[in-house]
Amino acid sequence: MSGPLAGVRIVDCSAYITGPFATMMLADQGAEVLKVEPIGIGDVMRHLGTARGGISTLFAGCNRSKRSLALNLRHERGIEILHELVAGSDVFIQNYRPGVAERLGIGEQDLRLRKADLIYASLSAFGREGPWASRPAFDHVVQALSGMAAVQADLETGEPGFVRNAVVDKLTALTIAQAITAALLHRERTGEGQHLELSMLGAALHFLWPDGMGRDTLLGDDVTLRPPIANSYRMTTLKDGHMAVAVVTLEQVHGLMRAMGVPELIEDERFSTPNALLAHLDEFEAEIGDIAAERTLDEGLASFEREDVPGAPVLTPSQVPEHPQVKAAGLVEEVVHPSMGRMLRPRPPVRFSRSPAGTSRHAPALGEHGDEVLSELGFDEAEREDLRAKGIAG
Repeated sequence: MSGPLAGVRIVDCSAYITGPFATMMLADQGAEVLKVEPIGIGDVMRHLGTARGGISTLFAGCNRSKRSLALNLRHERGIEILHELVAGSDVFIQNYRPGVAERLGIGEQDLRLRKADLIYASLSAFGREGPWASRPAFDHVVQALSGMAAVQADLETGEPGFVRNAVVDKLTALTIAQAITAALLHRERTGEGQHLELSMLGAALHFLWPDGMGRDTLLGDDVTLRPPIANSYRMTTLKDGHMAVAVVTLEQVHGLMRAMGVPELIEDERFSTPNALLAHLDEFEAEIGDIAAERTLDEGLASFEREDVPGAPVLTPSQVPEHPQVKAAGLVEEVVHPSMGRMLRPRPPVRFSRSPAGTSRHAPALGEHGDEVLSELGFDEAEREDLRAKGIAG
């Protein structure tokens, strides 16, 4: 196994997206991740959405580079096996509701008895304290509570809207993955393990705050309020499609005017600076709407490139892998999964010059590595068969 985290062992008892997406990134970076799933159904994400060969694309997109062990954590022997696994590992991660892990006997204090310097990561929707601590939630719910859905409101009607993507799940995953590596560095320096606690709500607020909460950050009456950056997230309609345009600097604002063939608007006070343009976007769209509608995407992109204005066509998901930039950068690869067949997947996005990251395994079938893992713990063939027969492990 190569990668900067080679030698790190992680026991992953998480399900859905938050924990699995985090541990997949760590696995791509070289960590050995063992996904522990319930006997029978496994992680419910295996069965949600587009699928082939009994595995959904959603599951595969969050669980490559891992091994899978099916384990009954409602059986005392199943808990004992998990404890044995943790004793030889560096990190444990779970996303049960607060209190569930403790009731199962796999809370932080339980596992630290087996591994004193363990990095124990707990993910939850709202945290372990407060009136909402025990409530269930998925991405949509936290988008609503965090203010994210309000920031996504329709610019004309004010109707709130969702980011139609599991954005909170994945940003929570990114946050805990970074925290785990920081905790591993701390342990390397001090020898100390620790407990990492992260809620989806806390991660969402932290992620949203810099731009999404800009008008609600400064307290008092002496604040100069300006339109939020969210107002600039608009599509420009061209003859044969849509484009996204973003201008932040004064040079880019002026370049946009020239690219659209209206250099005279550079002198118009409504559009003369980035803040002014942001405040008068409706009026600017009215000025250039007819011009844009007569241009093709190729013509628009050429004029933006000439003036060094940031812009891109709005691609459909099926167009993305074929875009010249995506192909040239090698961001997507075609692989053959033993159950799912031919499929596309993104390569690990970060390039490490000294310790290359990469996908080491396909997304596993439920319990695919049960025999392998149990053998490593010292169970012989007869013992493994007994565990399977009793519905304890597989």
